[in-house]
Amino acid sequence: MLKKIMFALAIMVGCVGASRAELKVDIIAGAASPIPVAIQKFETGSGVSSKDASMIREVVEKDLNSTGLFRIVNHDAFPEFVKMGDMPNFQSWAAIKTQVLVQSKLEIQDGKYKLEFYVWDVNGKEQIEAQSLVASKQSARRLAHIMADAIYERLTGEIGYFDTQIVFIAETGPIKKRVKRMAIMDQDGYGLRYLSDKNTFVMSPHFSPNMQTVVFLSYRDDDPMVWSLNLDTGDARRLGNFGGMSFAPRFSPDGKKVALSLVKNGITHIYEYDTEEKTLRQLTFGNSLNTSPSYSPDGKKMAFNSDRSGRQQIHVLDLETLAEERITYGNGRYATPAWSPDGQFIAFTKMADDTFYVGIMDPRGRNEKILAGGWFMEAPSWAPGSRRLVYYETEKALDGIERTSHIRSVDITGQNVYDIELPDNVNGLEPTWSPRLP
Repeated sequence: MLKKIMFALAIMVGCVGASRAELKVDIIAGAASPIPVAIQKFETGSGVSSKDASMIREVVEKDLNSTGLFRIVNHDAFPEFVKMGDMPNFQSWAAIKTQVLVQSKLEIQDGKYKLEFYVWDVNGKEQIEAQSLVASKQSARRLAHIMADAIYERLTGEIGYFDTQIVFIAETGPIKKRVKRMAIMDQDGYGLRYLSDKNTFVMSPHFSPNMQTVVFLSYRDDDPMVWSLNLDTGDARRLGNFGGMSFAPRFSPDGKKVALSLVKNGITHIYEYDTEEKTLRQLTFGNSLNTSPSYSPDGKKMAFNSDRSGRQQIHVLDLETLAEERITYGNGRYATPAWSPDGQFIAFTKMADDTFYVGIMDPRGRNEKILAGGWFMEAPSWAPGSRRLVYYETEKALDGIERTSHIRSVDITGQNVYDIELPDNVNGLEPTWSPRLP
């Protein structure tokens, strides 16, 4: 179950000199010129686990390095150790081409961990960030992710995404007897745990905006319906009795409604279920297949895919007037649209020339950019801040029978693609990135 952990977060210092150019990462260039960041060994107070201190430092470094925007300076190259409260020798750090220096101290306060850290702009010769975080000892890893988010946000001006989770379908077993279970893990693959048993076929999990609930398709009792799972209590319930197969659920931005596809009389349309009023509203009409709804961040529009034009394409629906507009006209078929949290992009899956692609475009369908391609890939989902996406890619083995599926992450430049590590013999499908944890 998702454990809500309350953090005391206090910004102690956060001033930047107005007389100089502010230190910022070139986020458009991606990995072209990564900023060198040196993270010192943590100072530790009495009773602090040295293992925890080392782990926090390592996780922060891995988080920042994973973005492709930063280069972690080799520890052996450090010219000095700067104690908290002392001024760094900026000339020495500049000599090894460090641009950012991070000092940290971990101590125990009232039985909890207190983590303080300072961030220095070496070229500007000043402190640009200082924070103090408090959490339970069991939450040391979350402290690391929150610290990495703070550094990332200070240096990029974007929303961090390290203190997040991914819910997905974990697939195990031989190709003809695959077991699909819903699972959840931290965005770096740590702490995987299962949310469903191996006896019930599940698909398409998606988070609520407040991270309390996951909606998903379940074949419980051989009846394919949308269910919801409370991550705090573990209680699962069918979302409603809609008189037909329901699937592809997505929460509205305010968390009060769930869009889903519903099959009635052999025709698939998109409906919107009000979880408070317990009412169902039909959004699409006609004889075409309509599915994969995705709300815009303001909740006023919805992207979906439909074959109403004769070929699977992406359309955008105005939720007030129900007027719809087709936005994709490129070669191939388009599916699984996903609106970015900042509203600037719609991610999609594209199928053309016997190849699957994941890409992004603007909400009018223009400026299409392909980020990745392969034998089979699908289900792009956005990180908070709209900088990165996850998706899954299936690779066919040489024997043409066995296959493996990976959960991969890519940034909007198409650079810095990497696999999120899963346990051995576990395939990852249909990932959804969470909002920032509460």
